Amino acid sequence: MEVKLHDIGEGMHEADITHFFVKPGDRVKADDPIVEVQTDKMTAEIPAPRAGIIKEITVEAGQTISVGTTVIIIEEDSPNQTVDVSTSSKTSNGVQTIQIPAPTSIETSSKKKRILASPYTRKLAREKGIDIELVHGTGPAGRITDEDVANFAIVDTSEIESLNNTSLEKAVQPESEKPKTQIVQNVIPYRGRRKQIGKKMQQSLYTVPHCTHFEEVDVTELIALREQLKKDGVNISATAFFIKALSLSLKEFPIFNARLHDEKEEIHLIHDHHVGLATDTEDGLVVPIIRNVEQKSLKQIHADMKELTGKAIENTLTATDVTGGTFTISNVGPLGGSIGATPIINHPEVGLMAFHKTKKMPIVNDKDEIVIRSMMNVSMSFDHRVVDGATAVKFTSYFAKLIGNPTFMLLEMI
Repeated sequence: MEVKLHDIGEGMHEADITHFFVKPGDRVKADDPIVEVQTDKMTAEIPAPRAGIIKEITVEAGQTISVGTTVIIIEEDSPNQTVDVSTSSKTSNGVQTIQIPAPTSIETSSKKKRILASPYTRKLAREKGIDIELVHGTGPAGRITDEDVANFAIVDTSEIESLNNTSLEKAVQPESEKPKTQIVQNVIPYRGRRKQIGKKMQQSLYTVPHCTHFEEVDVTELIALREQLKKDGVNISATAFFIKALSLSLKEFPIFNARLHDEKEEIHLIHDHHVGLATDTEDGLVVPIIRNVEQKSLKQIHADMKELTGKAIENTLTATDVTGGTFTISNVGPLGGSIGATPIINHPEVGLMAFHKTKKMPIVNDKDEIVIRSMMNVSMSFDHRVVDGATAVKFTSYFAKLIGNPTFMLLEMI
């Protein structure tokens, strides 16, 4: 049987081979992980479709392959046990007895026990040179966590004892005897998620005529409302309010929740609001999707956002978690982004809105009084093939109105 790379995500065309869990000759069971791949959105394990023996690995780790490429060939186990007739003998009564070799124990074969750990945890162990099978898992059902790997250490005393005085003297060589100049070249491989993100951004920038509109949003009343809710024991993040206000804005301006089909010369308006949340992780940018925001309460949005962000950081997002988005947001305020940006649209979506750092500023109100207000800049990038600038201004102004007056937003939710 040929195990091929299949489409594990919307619009996926290729993936990078990051790690093999098996080698030729290993025996695997159905659903055992055999290879780990990296797309622009997620890290995923490809399981064995059936039990058998790994006959051949046709690609190499680090290689970029397209969907449909054969990765591994599995040879199905023979259903019948081979009998060695040379071990047969006859008893005194003429009855022939045959000694059948005992089946090879799975414990003594090259196939090791199944380890419960996320792809990111496995990668962490590989980078630290740790055999993950030696790590004791403290998570649910013995699952190995990132902390378990970080706390694990192996000391090879035989290597320490083999150090002689000469090597020790070299190890503590005086600074004055060391070379005065050291040239260090650090090469970062351009592959895996970084490469996939690059291709995605390049496709979007070359396909979509980007235009970015900037808006100032007064979040003073929203901050006051959140503080009041905290006193009442309800903690809802500001981003949850932003997402809900965005959904109400998409309802008012459905053209931003759409997709352009160039070949058909059609713009399809999408009813459901599946909002992508751009999330920064150690392996790069990922965009988990909060689904059907238009049907959810602020509490539900906050809970979904917290769960998906956690999965993104732990690198445990599934294909369902990262596909099917209709609009994307990027909250760069906590990172210190306070002025503005020109975000690249998550193609084939029509728009992307970025929220920047909130700052207290002196503002002149309607009474010509100088007051201190909490202000946040918003960057709104949109596909100028689908939407005109005037519509984008109306869209962001409506969003700013909802955020600036949370009571009005709550009325729109009724």
